[in-house]
Amino acid sequence: MTTRISLDPPRTLLFRAVSWYSKRTYGKVVDPVRAYAHHTGVLWSLVRLELAAGRWKKLDPQLGALAVMTSAATVGCSWCLDFGYWENHRHGMDPRKLRDVPVWRESEAYTPLERDVMEYAEGMSVTPPEVGDELAERLRTVLGEEAFVELTTMVALENMRSRTNSALGLTSQGFKDRCDLERPARL
Repeated sequence: MTTRISLDPPRTLLFRAVSWYSKRTYGKVVDPVRAYAHHTGVLWSLVRLELAAGRWKKLDPQLGALAVMTSAATVGCSWCLDFGYWENHRHGMDPRKLRDVPVWRESEAYTPLERDVMEYAEGMSVTPPEVGDELAERLRTVLGEEAFVELTTMVALENMRSRTNSALGLTSQGFKDRCDLERPARL
């Protein structure tokens, strides 16, 4: 698949600043930045949203990572999975857990709480959403209300990212190639 929008946007001041940050942080300008930069208002809004979301700290980061990656796998965003593997690998997450996200139901790598988080993320990411009251209550009770709201919002944010990136035709950018993970069987 080719991208549905040019990855050579106008070189506005905002695009140059975000490109500098992206290169410094990730080693290259990420394709979503290149795509979103065609609309300065969208890029600026998303930069602010991502910076704000990065300050949320009520949910265990590994649970959040599993939720985000499960959402990306459910929606089918290869760019998001590629970046997620790399980002979470460099933060020390168990490679088996990362590798098995697309086949999490068959994997023995996850704890019962991680499985609940992944089931919740998957349920939120299908259309229409399929989140059961019992699962939501179990997570709210175990995580607490603040972390439960954070989890829910992180999955919703990843749905926005994954659906936007997929609709724009963004695909893997080679991040995962920079870590020692094998490609999952069902991607």
